Amino acid sequence: MNKNNPPLWTKDFIVTALVNFFLVLIFYLLMVTIAVYAVEEYGASTSEAGLVTGIFILGALAGRLVIGRTIDKIGRKQTLVIGLALFTLTTFFYFLNFGLPFLMLNRFLHGMTLGMASTAAGTIVAQIIPMRRKGEGIGYFSLSSTLATAFGPFIGLMMSQYSSYEMIFSVCLALGVVSLAVSLFVYVPPVVAPPATDETKGFKISDYIEPKAVPIALVCLAIALCYSSVLSFINFFAMEEDLVQAASYFFLVYAIAILVSRPFTGRLMDLKGANFVMYPAFAIFAAGLFLLSVTSSSTGLLVAGALIGLGFGNMQSTTQAVAVKLTPPHRMGLATSTFFISMDAGLGFGPYLLGFVIPLIGYSSLYGILGFAVLATAVLYYLMHGKKERAEAAALV
Repeated sequence: MNKNNPPLWTKDFIVTALVNFFLVLIFYLLMVTIAVYAVEEYGASTSEAGLVTGIFILGALAGRLVIGRTIDKIGRKQTLVIGLALFTLTTFFYFLNFGLPFLMLNRFLHGMTLGMASTAAGTIVAQIIPMRRKGEGIGYFSLSSTLATAFGPFIGLMMSQYSSYEMIFSVCLALGVVSLAVSLFVYVPPVVAPPATDETKGFKISDYIEPKAVPIALVCLAIALCYSSVLSFINFFAMEEDLVQAASYFFLVYAIAILVSRPFTGRLMDLKGANFVMYPAFAIFAAGLFLLSVTSSSTGLLVAGALIGLGFGNMQSTTQAVAVKLTPPHRMGLATSTFFISMDAGLGFGPYLLGFVIPLIGYSSLYGILGFAVLATAVLYYLMHGKKERAEAAALV
């Protein structure tokens, strides 16, 4: 074994990434089908159907907030297994028709269990990745989410056209069972116990949020909010511009761009630091949004998808790696939870907030403004982390 280049693709890394892929795949598969299901099967109104969709993210936020504090008390592997068991159970509950309130409650609980299981998976993989290859390893691990965000909606929309909702739920249940089964084979090394001074009585915000991860989490929140405009409104924009056929390939191009770039960007972060990835990524992400704001062609739409993948996709994995690297091992669970809370908040609340703006300015102007917002977030990144990393690098010279 080469000590200077310790192995990354271990059995535990691959299994944990596979579990994460299935979790995110189920999330997005249901995300694009559950609103129509609520309308057709329960007679839900448009606003109720929207709540059925969105309440899942609120549940995920609640699950991450709770589990971030308790994951090391329960045990990281135990948390993963329990979370997956409950995730699978709540997936089964979709077969039960006890009215719309029960469906909403189950969506919230399903979100909570996803928050538990995915936070545990992210914490475990951050622990088992060698320190020298943190950026590269987390970059590869986050590909499991990226691929799921591309294939989940595609599979969901295809199944909604050619099969029943019972079949959709059956596929999700089967994937949940497989995830639970393979998680049993993950080995998680013991974590060094935290210093006794960390154990204090009474309420402390640091029991739920990792303070060292908050600055980079704020950056993540801002870029996730900007990206939520793409995730939620790209189809509406495509309909307005008569680009619906090209839009069906948008997230596939997005995923391919990340797949091609991730091996280089992860390694670059490990060798040169996060700044070498983040600053170009800000510019590329902004360029993708600017292109969206002016394009009226299929080619322009797909090029914008590739640019957004190169930009936001690599910023997402880099900010997660920064959050983990800044944190001592015994608080890695809290750091992972803090990162995902910021990501979920940006993706979850972004569409709601931007929805007030769209009727006033339209989609094209929205993407142009958000392009400038991404560039402004580069300044926030410099103040929150980039300046400190630059100073530390200069001190080593």
